[in-house]
Amino acid sequence: MKEYDVKITETLEKTVTVRAENLSAAQEKVRQAYSKSEYEFEPVKLINMEFQVSSEREIESGSFSKMDVLLVKPNMYPQAVEIGCELEDLQEAVGGDIEAVYPFEEPVALVMNEEGKMNGSELNRALRDSDGNLYDIIAGDFLVVGLGEEDFCSLSPELMKQFEERFHQPEMFVRMGRSIMAMPLPDDKVKSADNVVKDVCMPNKSSHDRESL
Repeated sequence: MKEYDVKITETLEKTVTVRAENLSAAQEKVRQAYSKSEYEFEPVKLINMEFQVSSEREIESGSFSKMDVLLVKPNMYPQAVEIGCELEDLQEAVGGDIEAVYPFEEPVALVMNEEGKMNGSELNRALRDSDGNLYDIIAGDFLVVGLGEEDFCSLSPELMKQFEERFHQPEMFVRMGRSIMAMPLPDDKVKSADNVVKDVCMPNKSSHDRESL
């Protein structure tokens, strides 16, 4: 991958009429008027345009197309990962079309699979309000990403640490009548990246039940 500086040169044309004794006097009269901005160049006629490469530089592949984010999987501790910034990279990370939510005051977003509850993905982490009451559950893998001026970006080291601590302990979910209770998953049940086992924290729910969360 290379980076190029390309110079664009436009040549504009405008015809003005002046009265003078000779050609040289006419040119000088127009030159002085132009230097005083007496001519408005609207409309103008574009008669030529040139593109010239002025410099060339090698750049590292992907040097500005990666971001450091937090990946949170069911039954696992959060992982700091580096992923691409393109939509396809986010979709690959969460296993499908993405949905972003912004439940915190900090400049972060949670990026998840928008159909996680409907496609039977394993329940992951609970979302709680300021009083600690559970109001939603994220199903499937999700990302904690930073918010830039126009798009997602890397988490700062401070935000990475803050949200690793917030989502550090995996949770298991137990249905209690018409409600669901979230409880910390014991450390001996936590999966590692090298040893993913099938620990069932909650019986599989139908798509209809999951949509009600």
